[in-house]
Amino acid sequence: MITKTAVVIPDQHFPLHDQSAVNCALQIIEIAKPDIFINLGDVGEWESVSAWRWRDKKQPPLEYQLPIIDEEIEAVNDGIDQFDKVLDKAKVKERHICEGNHDYWLNNFVEKYPYLQGYKFRKACYWDKRGYKFHSMNKPLRIGKLSFIHGAYATLNHAKKHAEIYGNLVYGHTHDVTSFAIGRLDGTVKAWSLGNLKDMSAEKNNWLKGRIHNWQHAVGHITWFKDGNFRVEVIDIVKGKTVFRGEVIMLII
Repeated sequence: MITKTAVVIPDQHFPLHDQSAVNCALQIIEIAKPDIFINLGDVGEWESVSAWRWRDKKQPPLEYQLPIIDEEIEAVNDGIDQFDKVLDKAKVKERHICEGNHDYWLNNFVEKYPYLQGYKFRKACYWDKRGYKFHSMNKPLRIGKLSFIHGAYATLNHAKKHAEIYGNLVYGHTHDVTSFAIGRLDGTVKAWSLGNLKDMSAEKNNWLKGRIHNWQHAVGHITWFKDGNFRVEVIDIVKGKTVFRGEVIMLII
């Protein structure tokens, strides 16, 4: 017997998201009408507070930085609003946010300026007011026999590493779609890397300096059974198109 379902979205990196991939995710929520919604984090790119932005440059005064940060916070909240609007329409009550490493850059910024507590990720995106359950970076959310985090490893065999440490797990962070299963005496455990929803173009990722990547757009749909076991469905999104429950999903202009 099926007890509940969830739609899970990986790294969006607003405002550097791929709108066609986001539109697919929104339509999947509309069709699925899940009981639970899980955002795996890296909701924002947060370039304005990036640890790398001022690594080789002198950091400007705070009064110069704040308007840029405010603009990015507004853009990220606009992105979250897209999902909340559809979640409200689909009457999805249970919502979770798993804090990502990019999201944590806001917290690092506040550590330098502790009087700016409103700029912490949890407050800047109004997660509590939005009705989300907040999960600090890589503190697992557990539902049945499956856990969710943003992602703790980005090594070559990251799915294997996550499965070894966390057991059954769905995570983001690495932007690729892969999985790895490990056999144990008490049964098989598996970790799924769920890809991303960001703009994957070279122009929006110039920090790669032309390197080839293996990133993919995807969304997850989870079904739980009465005993806590589950089924993970990874829904690949290819150039703004996908198929869910026999229905072709794409942006019609």
